Amino acid sequence: MNSNPQSAGQPTPPAPPQRVLVTGGSGFIGSHLSRRLLAQGHEVLVVDNFYSSTRRNVQDLIGEPRFELMRHDVTFPLYVEVDQIYHLACPASPVFYQRDPVQTTKTCVHGSINMLGLAKRLGARILLTSTSEVYGDPLEHPQTESYWGNVNPIGVRSCYDEGKRCAETLFFDYYRQHQLPIKVARVFNTYGPNMLPNDGRVVSSFIVQALRGEPVTVYGDGSQTRSFCYVDDLIDGLIAFMNSPEQVTGPINIGNPGEFTMLELAKKVLTLTGSDCPIENRPLRADDPVRRKPDIGRAWEQLGWQPRISLDDGLQPTVEYFRRELAAGR
Repeated sequence: MNSNPQSAGQPTPPAPPQRVLVTGGSGFIGSHLSRRLLAQGHEVLVVDNFYSSTRRNVQDLIGEPRFELMRHDVTFPLYVEVDQIYHLACPASPVFYQRDPVQTTKTCVHGSINMLGLAKRLGARILLTSTSEVYGDPLEHPQTESYWGNVNPIGVRSCYDEGKRCAETLFFDYYRQHQLPIKVARVFNTYGPNMLPNDGRVVSSFIVQALRGEPVTVYGDGSQTRSFCYVDDLIDGLIAFMNSPEQVTGPINIGNPGEFTMLELAKKVLTLTGSDCPIENRPLRADDPVRRKPDIGRAWEQLGWQPRISLDDGLQPTVEYFRRELAAGR
């Protein structure tokens, strides 16, 4: 990557030790975020109902003096005392968010209302992990934050896509109406250790299928694209965003602009796993976006952030993680 230009912001140094709430903190991204915050000296309160996560992701942190784990569903009010809130709670893969779509919408909407109400009471800064799915099947490529999206409001993915769009609306209405210090991050496809083997995400699905000796299932002809961000890079971006000046509200795309077809990803996974499994094509799923690539100019200019880890470098530890998980019978 290029070195920072003079006009780009410099990465924000870690904030002084604070008490930080991470909703969905035992999930894939939340568990990595919680560890990073602890490493920076913060107290971390993780709130999770374990609907689409596993306690194993943070089990080894229990007993740490600055770590607390609370079982709680964010669709119900929460009364705690914290300085910052990272609001990640929501099933983020189709397998989980389509299992109970009404609950997914409630999590996006009621959950955000409850967390915004908590932040308002405390005067706490709050960051929402929104999603690239707010762009739907985009007619603009790459996707900039000014693009309003092309979303089916009544499709099978709408509970998540429209739920997150409504969450963004709520965040900005609280900002305008109550001057609440908000941050809205639009997270693009992220991968790495701590993903669940059955979450239906493309990286985890391909790796698990290859390691099990099963056909790698590619939907359509495999020409549809995604941009994959390694989880460590994403955490860098979220923390830099949270600790950026108050006027930096977003939305800001956080993702890796490297664009790969599903067929390219499948071949990389087969090579890394040493598998000779066949690639099996299946019909495209409803409302599945054809292309996805973030424009990260705003993140570069306002946060001094850009990803550092290539897909090849990130896939290796991810494959090894799943190899260990499968060997342990999980």
